[in-house]
Amino acid sequence: MNSGNSLSDARKEINEIDAKMCELFIRRMKAAEVIAEYKKERGLAILDAERELEVIKKNSEGVADEVIREYYVNFIKSTMAVSRAYQSRLTEGMKVAYSGTVGAFAHIASERLFPDARKVSYGDFAAAYRAVENGECEVCVLPVENSYNGEVGQVTDLMFSGSLFVNGTYELAISHDLLGAPGASLDGIKTVISHPQALGQCAKYIKRHGYATQEFENTALAAERVKELSDPSVAAIASAEAAKTFGLTVLDHDINESKSNTTRFAIFSRVPAKRARGEGGVHSILLFTVRNEAGALARAIEVIGSHGFNMRTLRSRPMKELLWQYYFYVEAEGDLSSDEGVKMMEELGEFCDRLKVVGTYRSH
Repeated sequence: MNSGNSLSDARKEINEIDAKMCELFIRRMKAAEVIAEYKKERGLAILDAERELEVIKKNSEGVADEVIREYYVNFIKSTMAVSRAYQSRLTEGMKVAYSGTVGAFAHIASERLFPDARKVSYGDFAAAYRAVENGECEVCVLPVENSYNGEVGQVTDLMFSGSLFVNGTYELAISHDLLGAPGASLDGIKTVISHPQALGQCAKYIKRHGYATQEFENTALAAERVKELSDPSVAAIASAEAAKTFGLTVLDHDINESKSNTTRFAIFSRVPAKRARGEGGVHSILLFTVRNEAGALARAIEVIGSHGFNMRTLRSRPMKELLWQYYFYVEAEGDLSSDEGVKMMEELGEFCDRLKVVGTYRSH
């Protein structure tokens, strides 16, 4: 048999099997809904370890090939983990990942966007992002840009390397306060700690007072550290909410240089949002690399404009794995899943090595 035909036949068979598995998966999850409701009514735990072991043992006996059976065990374990995650969402609500702790600006944004959801704290942007990728949480809320201090490059890099989609953005007005331990005074402060973005947004205030600075993972964790130190010479730059959370004293209000200081947060999830065609006020994010040819970037920009997509943002970021190579971030008005967007992407593909639509969304 021709090897090419064998490959084609095998792929055709896999496609047919995958379609049937999709139908069966939906049926299985519908059954899981009934189980979740039963457990919720009776206050039972989502995980029934004994039942899962019984299912694995019984079902794996139906796989005669010992090697394939090993992989089947992994398959059924993964399937049950997905079922548990779905049942957990049905019984306990959506889980939203964010970087920081209670009182962080990302936590404040998460509360306003998803007031009824469970908020789950992670130590950094990457950990919150991966929590959604691996199914620990349904969405994550991460900062992408500040009106005073520019883009949050770490999050842009996660967009480029990761698998999540942006399904919305939210603008949060930022007001930084200087927080000290109980009994501390403004005159006694020598060092301020905070996230680099916050330190940058308050740089003139810091310089005017002659404070030393120390970078921290985020503003709320800096406030928590001031509480732990209980040192009257160390203060944090954070929110008024963080002061309440950690019992700190607000030594000075609104110390950020720009009084129109706003941070834009993005909502990331594992699947793109469905949108009706023709909606106004829709924006899209596109990431791409161009071939190493003269004028390649200029042609890409020309193509985007020629199809009616007005670019609000264009910036470059270094590719970590390739020295002196860059990828480009474009935020444009319009829906890239529209007919015109599809045509544009096809044309861009002629001279772009990588093309990635990160999301089409509406601002909140």
